[in-house]
Amino acid sequence: MIVYVNEESKVGYYAVIPSTVLFNKELRANEKLLYAVITVLANKEGYCYASNNYLADLFNSKPHTVSNWISHLNKLGFVYVELIRNDKNEIIQRRIFINDIPYATKMTYPYPIKITESMSQKRQDNNINIKIDRFFLYLINKEHKNPEKMTKDEERNFKELLEKYELNYNQEQISFFTEENIEKVKTIIYALKNIYVSSRKFLIAKLTREELIFIYDKCKNKQIEYNDTKNEINNFYEYYYSSLIRKIES
Repeated sequence: MIVYVNEESKVGYYAVIPSTVLFNKELRANEKLLYAVITVLANKEGYCYASNNYLADLFNSKPHTVSNWISHLNKLGFVYVELIRNDKNEIIQRRIFINDIPYATKMTYPYPIKITESMSQKRQDNNINIKIDRFFLYLINKEHKNPEKMTKDEERNFKELLEKYELNYNQEQISFFTEENIEKVKTIIYALKNIYVSSRKFLIAKLTREELIFIYDKCKNKQIEYNDTKNEINNFYEYYYSSLIRKIES
């Protein structure tokens, strides 16, 4: 599928709709098409900053309708919306990040598949790594504002979930960790957060702390094994996250 948003975008951008979006029964047809358009518009900066009015014109729809579609995609975990504010706390820009990838056709995990993405791999890696770092810094009290869109109840319950998994570390504890273990903790926590705020929230109970770590280690081993092959794993976080999803949905 090729989406031509305007004359300048006629450069061969393909809008990729992963099976998790295409066959999702909770999404309306236009929400799936909107997801595709967002992947195209995110090519330049790594995120889509188009206004509701602009997107409404593309779909011959109303701005508030488009806003509802985006909110639904965000609620289901397919996109991540970040609001940029000025010193007066006024919203000056909205950034929409793609927050999901196609699942593998194999039912085992970790799965040996090369992921085809709609935006450059480097930009996507940078985006997700920044979000992982910022959320982790917030949890260990190095940042005062939660960079993720969560209600107070969601945040409180998620922190209780981290206690259950014994992942509620503080700055002093982290100072004794190796860089490798810090990376592991950050990735596991962010993956848990994305499952928690998605429609798969009720499936978290199927995961144990040991399984979170075991799957992470298996994914790391696969990343090393597939290096410089056709199945090379370029985006480790998405690979790990999707492996967790496969586990809890199996």
